[in-house]
Amino acid sequence: TDKGSDDILAFAFSPSGDYFALTDDSKRLILFHTKPSWECVSVRFVNRRCTSLIITAAEDKILVADKSGDVYSYSITEPQADGKLELGHLSLLLDVVSMCLRVVSVQTCIPPCVWSSTSDYFPFRFVSKILVIPNYPDLLLSASGDSTLRLWEYKSGEELYCCHLSNICGPETTKTDQKYPVSRITYCCQGGYVAVLCDCIPTVYVFQLDAVAHQLVYRQQISLKHKGWDITFEETGDLWILQEDNEAPLQLYRPCDGQWKVVTDDKGLQKMSKYLQDNWTVFEGFVGAESHYSSLYKASFDNMAAYLQRKEERLQQQKKKRQ
Repeated sequence: TDKGSDDILAFAFSPSGDYFALTDDSKRLILFHTKPSWECVSVRFVNRRCTSLIITAAEDKILVADKSGDVYSYSITEPQADGKLELGHLSLLLDVVSMCLRVVSVQTCIPPCVWSSTSDYFPFRFVSKILVIPNYPDLLLSASGDSTLRLWEYKSGEELYCCHLSNICGPETTKTDQKYPVSRITYCCQGGYVAVLCDCIPTVYVFQLDAVAHQLVYRQQISLKHKGWDITFEETGDLWILQEDNEAPLQLYRPCDGQWKVVTDDKGLQKMSKYLQDNWTVFEGFVGAESHYSSLYKASFDNMAAYLQRKEERLQQQKKKRQ
């Protein structure tokens, strides 16, 4: 048997916070009920190691995406029931809201048709993150390996807007081939703000959604002293940033006159920072880790010189055989 470790591969809270689900390297799917106190509800096994999971808005199912590109649903109301195939693919799934594929496409489907999609659209390279806009549920935001954010009317597959992150982020780096794979997207309904975090780049970029014009308006960049791991908005617009720094693992930014400014005297921030510092051993294995997406980029270089050299070698070998 393929025995794994206890390493957590993916996890998610339900929208209300009442449930928490995780999958680990041993292919276990573990469901907890969090209120009034944490209680393990079920331990089930998935077919393959998971790459992403979410709990549905109705909080009745867990959707699990695996390495082969299949998506299964697991009941919360029947916590011992086996998983049900919801969508079948033949590619690596990096994120799941509708579906997010390594093979340069975003696909959506309406159950119970698990093998065909209602729309299929193709940004370049792989797709790292997707987000259905909560207060505009017909709109979907995707982030691609070609350093773009794209806005879609996802039921029809129509691309409404494309933002090239390299045009915004470019001045910060001297690397001409710098990639900007988005590792996190978070959205605030109040004001329609979108914040994105790029993998291994210590900066958060803030946009505002213009849902009428179907555009993303660039508003601000927040530079970090250390690599960011995660970001999330509160309903109030407060922006929390988890970063690779034991001294200050959490950063809190609060909106003021259309700009986010750092907050240091918040009691909640101080309490959670202290908790993270006391349990920093949990994060030590991730400090200094390489990009999660580097292996998904195909090497691109001018190989003409190498090609001509190999051609010359073949010609020389053929010449020797004839002699």
